[in-house]
Amino acid sequence: MTTPDPIYKTDALIAENIDQYLETHQHKTMLRFITCGSVDDGKSTLIGRLLYDSKMIFEDQLATLEADSKRSGTQGEEIDFALLVDGLAAEREQGITIDVAYRFFATEKRKFIVADTPGHEQYTRNMVTGASTADLAVILIDARKGILTQTRRHSYLVKLLGIRHVVLAVNKMDLVDYDQDKFNQIVSDYREFADTIGIEDFTAIPISGFKGDNITGASENTPWYKGTSLLPHLETVSVEDSLEQAEPFRMPVQWVNRPNLDFRGFSGLIASGTVRPGDEVRVLPSGKTSTIDKIVTFDGDRDMAVAGESVTLTLADEIDCSRGQVIVASKSPLEVADQFESTLVWMDEQELVPGRAYWMKIGSQTVSATVQEPKYEVNVNTQEHLASKTLDLNAIGIANITTDREIPFASYEESHDLGGFILIDKISNQTVAAGMLHFSLRRAQNVHWQATDLGRDHHASMKHQKAAVLWLTGLSGSGKSTIANIVEKKLARMNRHTFLLDGDNVRHGLNKDLGFTEADRVENIRRVGEVAKLMTDAGLIVITAFISPYRSEREMVRSMMQPGEFVEVFVDTPLEVAESRDVKGLYAKARAGELKNFTGIDSPYEHPESPDMRIDTTAMTPEEAADAIIARLIP
Repeated sequence: MTTPDPIYKTDALIAENIDQYLETHQHKTMLRFITCGSVDDGKSTLIGRLLYDSKMIFEDQLATLEADSKRSGTQGEEIDFALLVDGLAAEREQGITIDVAYRFFATEKRKFIVADTPGHEQYTRNMVTGASTADLAVILIDARKGILTQTRRHSYLVKLLGIRHVVLAVNKMDLVDYDQDKFNQIVSDYREFADTIGIEDFTAIPISGFKGDNITGASENTPWYKGTSLLPHLETVSVEDSLEQAEPFRMPVQWVNRPNLDFRGFSGLIASGTVRPGDEVRVLPSGKTSTIDKIVTFDGDRDMAVAGESVTLTLADEIDCSRGQVIVASKSPLEVADQFESTLVWMDEQELVPGRAYWMKIGSQTVSATVQEPKYEVNVNTQEHLASKTLDLNAIGIANITTDREIPFASYEESHDLGGFILIDKISNQTVAAGMLHFSLRRAQNVHWQATDLGRDHHASMKHQKAAVLWLTGLSGSGKSTIANIVEKKLARMNRHTFLLDGDNVRHGLNKDLGFTEADRVENIRRVGEVAKLMTDAGLIVITAFISPYRSEREMVRSMMQPGEFVEVFVDTPLEVAESRDVKGLYAKARAGELKNFTGIDSPYEHPESPDMRIDTTAMTPEEAADAIIARLIP
């Protein structure tokens, strides 16, 4: 009998050890946490120290870190651990974190994903991004400075975003000679503040990210501290996945999986609960019911799936279900509404414009939404409710939101996936706010659309025409009203049924309560759009003459109409030509400072990028312009 070569025995043992390691590693729990706080509290240094002490740095990375520390570090000849995380050149130059940096590391007990979030007030929006998926927050405080405004703001956001576990890491204790009284005072001050915002419990630890005190083990420099050090606390804090699994089943549909004619499944990430074949489910907002036929995954069909897993579900019945809808347990349906109270964290340098339509992305669906004037803004330092007509960068406020259709939802406290949302500017495509739904408004539950027997097609056919909106936009003095008036007269001679909505005339009645601020201009156009929509329902050809300076509001009105009904006519007149006409003397007043918020002078006009028609008033007469518009309307 041949004796196995020792080298093969060694290889087999190594392979067995690797397999055992991978099996163990695969079943470790995962903790997602963030570090946050004010500028230069040592967040990046702390993460760098955790990576270093958990042996997650390769030798070549360590060599590079040592070289970078000497060249651009802030710790003299010693290692600057912050450089492991601050990857942007601007961050290294300024010594601050700008973007969210995600890092993965693991210990024998647990896997971690940590988000290093910026402390600078200008980048608070990035902190919200990092905190949105976190289980725990490490709030750092510089022991020399104590609690600062940004500490309060980040703590408030941590509470607002529903992060259950909070660690108060009083950092840089080495710079205050590990003073116990200093630590106790900071903890006392923070506890007083935490009580006001509803943080009931937190773990306070005195640390030095730079020196490594109380990071992986007890420090000799703080013999007076008897609590746990940071890493052991992170390894043992409970991850409450079981809470989501105990909730009713809910899964937003992200994709309708139709690889062939014989298979139709609905794919998504299970937001809460547990699902099994045979379970009765309901599809919202339609309310259609069915039962689960199969739970399909890449590894084969499953007997059960739980919250946090991505699966494809097939249903026993052929019912309508598409992306954005939500499959829920039949006996525990979600509420469906189109008006809500919400908390908004404003993340854009351009302030909120009440009444403007934004894209609202919630779960797997995107809808159009308008935000009303805030009920109040929250002072993060005192928790006072401040009167406010808008929200600017980093402001936190309470406001009502209306969507263009009913959506299934849960309160954010109940479900982050179905109650959390972002707002996106329709023109710039920038994310402008993050929000949390509280509840639907009572009137949204009690006001329903009343069906009528005679519809818009009947009204239009009675008039022997197709309904339309001719939307004339341009600067004051461009000739909109003159052209609109001629168009209506010509259409009247053709026995067409029309109505002319003129900007000045509307402000004498329907919109007489509105001024000329950006928010008032937005509301002015919203109301006119709603009136125009009612008139098209009546089968009329609606002609409007409004400056309507913002692209987003013109697109909002377009979205109200049926496809092809809205015709944007850009009455293109250069500012100098429009000002030279100045039949009402408005430009002269604006130039003299007697008329504020005048379009073209101290208020912008956003030219249409792709209008349906462009009228050059320097090249054609009003009569010619009117004929061109009618030719476009009635070929």
